[in-house]
Amino acid sequence: MACAWREEDLARGLQQGVNTVRLAVLLLGVCGWSQRPSSATRVGLADKVLVFPYETDFSFVALIPQKDMTLTAFTLCMRVATELPEERQIILFAYRTADYDELNVWRERDGRISFYMSGDGTSFYLPPLTAFRTSLCLTWESRTGLTAFWVEGKRSTYHVYKPGHSIRPKGTVILGQDPDKYLGGLEASQSFVGEVTDLNMWDWVLSRSLIRDWHCGHAVPKGNVFDWATLEYELNGNVMVVDEG
Repeated sequence: MACAWREEDLARGLQQGVNTVRLAVLLLGVCGWSQRPSSATRVGLADKVLVFPYETDFSFVALIPQKDMTLTAFTLCMRVATELPEERQIILFAYRTADYDELNVWRERDGRISFYMSGDGTSFYLPPLTAFRTSLCLTWESRTGLTAFWVEGKRSTYHVYKPGHSIRPKGTVILGQDPDKYLGGLEASQSFVGEVTDLNMWDWVLSRSLIRDWHCGHAVPKGNVFDWATLEYELNGNVMVVDEG
C-alpha cells in the first residue's frame, strides 16, 4: 500500500514503570539467566539496522523484554530483508523457555511463513521475502485464536490457532538463531542472514489503522514488550549494527 508520510518523527515516550525482573540474555552462545542487564548490554536501536552478514551457528542478538512475557495477545512487527533462497528455512524470531518453543516465526523451505507456539504451528502463503525490505507484522489473541500476518500494511486471511493458549514467561528471546534446546542447539542451516530493523512488540492486538501507520513510519504507541528505540540487547558473534541508510 502507498504511504502518505507525515512530518512528525517516530516519537517515543518514556518507558512507563520499571520491571524488576529481566529475562535472561544469551552469553557467549549459552543461554542463561540474569536479574538485570549485564555490562555488555546495549540500549537503543533508533535509526539502526542489525546486519547478519553470513550463515553461522553462533551469531545472534539476545533481546531483553521490557515486561514479563506472559502473553494472551500480542502484535509483533519488524522490517526484514534477506537474499537467502526460498528453499532455505530461516528463523525470523525465537522465544524459548526451558521446555518449549513458546513463540517462533519461520520462513519454511516451501516459502510459507509459519508461526509456532509450543508445538504444531500454522502457516501462511505470503509475498516472498526479498533483498528489499518487507514490513512484516503478526497478530494473535488467545480469546478467539484469531491469527494473521500483515505484509506492507495488508492483512492476510485469518487463521484460528490455539484459542485459550497462554505464552509462558521465563525464557530467552533471540534473533538470528533457533535454539533447539534451552541451553543451545544452534544450527547454521537455520540461521538468519540479512537485515532486521524496527522490531517492536505489544501485548495487545493493534488495530488495522495502527498497523498501517507503523508500516508507513507514522507515530504509533511505543511497544511495551519491545521498543526498537529503547531496546536492551546483546550482540553475539558476527552481527553488525549500522546506521539506517
